[in-house]
Amino acid sequence: MDGDVASVYADLGLTGFRPRFAPVVRALAASGPSSIRDLARATGVTHSAASQTVAQMAEEALVGFAPGADARQRIVRLTPKAESLLPMLDAEWAATTAAATQLEAELSFPLSRLVGEALDALRRRPMRRRITDAAPRLGGPDEVLSV
Repeated sequence: MDGDVASVYADLGLTGFRPRFAPVVRALAASGPSSIRDLARATGVTHSAASQTVAQMAEEALVGFAPGADARQRIVRLTPKAESLLPMLDAEWAATTAAATQLEAELSFPLSRLVGEALDALRRRPMRRRITDAAPRLGGPDEVLSV
C-alpha cells in the first residue's frame, strides 16, 4: 500500500515525498516544533526511526532544526516548503483514509484490528524474544541462537 500512496504523491507532483513523512508533517502541523523523541511518540515509531525519517525530510527541505533545551536535543520544525504542502497533504490524507475504510469494508476481518492486535502482541513479547525462544526447538547445537 505504501507504494501506491507514494505513486499518488508522485501524481500530485510531490517528488521526493515519502509516505513515512506524512505522520511527521501532520504531528508538526498539529503540535508545532517538537523534539525527535516527541515526534517518535506522536507517530508511534522508535526514536531511531523518527531520527532517520527527519534526516530524510531535511534532505528534501521539509524540516529544519533549532537547538533544544540541552546540547543533545534538536527541535524539528516544518519549513515554509512543507507548510505550503499542508492543504494538498490534508486532502490526500482524507482520501487515503476513505480508501482504507472502503478496503476494510471488503475484508472478512478489519485490517486495522488485525494490525492493532499484532502490535499489541509484539509489545507484550517482541519478535526477537519469540525467535530466540523458538530456536532451541529447531534442532542441533549449531542452530541454537543465543541472546
